[in-house]
Amino acid sequence: MNPLLTRLQPYPFERLRQLHADVTPNPAFSPISLGMGEPRHATPALVKDALIANLSGLASYPGTVGEPHLRKTMANWLQRRYGLSLDPATQILPVNGSREALFSLAQTVIDPTRPGATVICPNPFYQIYEGAALLAGAQTWFVPSDPARNFAADWAGVPEAVWANTQLLFVCSPGNPTGAVMSLAEWELLFRLSDRYGFVIASDECYSEIYFRDEAPLGGLQAAAQLGRHDFKNLIALTSLSKRSNVPGLRSGFVAGDAALIKPFLLYRTYHGSAMSPVVQAASMAAWNDEQHVIANRALYREKFAKVTPLLAAVMDVALPDAGFYLWAKIPAVFKGSDPEFSRQLLAQYNVVVLPGSYLAREAQGHNPGAGRIRMALVAETAECVEAAERIVQFIQSKVH
Repeated sequence: MNPLLTRLQPYPFERLRQLHADVTPNPAFSPISLGMGEPRHATPALVKDALIANLSGLASYPGTVGEPHLRKTMANWLQRRYGLSLDPATQILPVNGSREALFSLAQTVIDPTRPGATVICPNPFYQIYEGAALLAGAQTWFVPSDPARNFAADWAGVPEAVWANTQLLFVCSPGNPTGAVMSLAEWELLFRLSDRYGFVIASDECYSEIYFRDEAPLGGLQAAAQLGRHDFKNLIALTSLSKRSNVPGLRSGFVAGDAALIKPFLLYRTYHGSAMSPVVQAASMAAWNDEQHVIANRALYREKFAKVTPLLAAVMDVALPDAGFYLWAKIPAVFKGSDPEFSRQLLAQYNVVVLPGSYLAREAQGHNPGAGRIRMALVAETAECVEAAERIVQFIQSKVH
């Protein structure tokens, strides 16, 4: 067996399953899960119709590079969303969801023969970053985060010796689990560091279309263009239809950016077996070409966050995020910082599942930044999310009083 597999840690939801294995939920309450970030809004009819209309594509082997019309559709979306002009032939590549692409990009970029090969990750973070780095033969380094700035990464806290060995930097904006959006100033700093040390930046932007402010979140490619970096040197942005269009089962997204990185990434993918089905390509074009369902989807999230956030804010340290569909909350002092115990007791007494924040982070610089926090995914219908929030309020009040 590949010895690098022993470096992997259990996935957060496997840890959650083990945490709850001996818990008997209170049968007086119907089960509500805020644990997994799996979109549950209705899949748009236009996507279903496109799938059905193109089933003949099942009889064909797809090309890894994707159909020209699909890549053009993706380029058109980047133009509408960010005002960018990318070459569909050299700067865009369809992928089977951002998760798959995040992993495979690391296998393309990392040179494990270089001593000290390092991948920098935010903390808290999406665990695929760590697994991709370790299986590529690199070591991980977790950036300190600042709770006072919604757990924004403290780039100044990364030692120069770490930057010097860094080959890949993962960023997530809007962030999972915090919902924080990176500023243009942060991007400018990262581009300067990338120019100095030569590392690649992978910008995970799968939550970019779910936001609560009037202004849409800044994207990595957009930031680069605003700073005059029109070649997108050492920058790859990754996005997906899963959250935007409520099609997590479609496994469809794309990467875009530096053509000098896209070319070897395509070579890797031709061996990796990552070609997108022609049927999925047709459905993806339908989704990327339509914004009305995205606007309606965003409105649903805004409605539920507007109702749920004030309820929870009365008993917890929690606030409306910049974007995404998670609430990242600090548990009350009465629980003594034990987010796993909070999760266990909440399930046992009120039949609500939440994910311990410590499962989404690693101990680094002497502490785990997720400890004492929970992540709540507001993916269910509004009434169910409100019901869950009301139960959490009752749960906390029963402990505090």
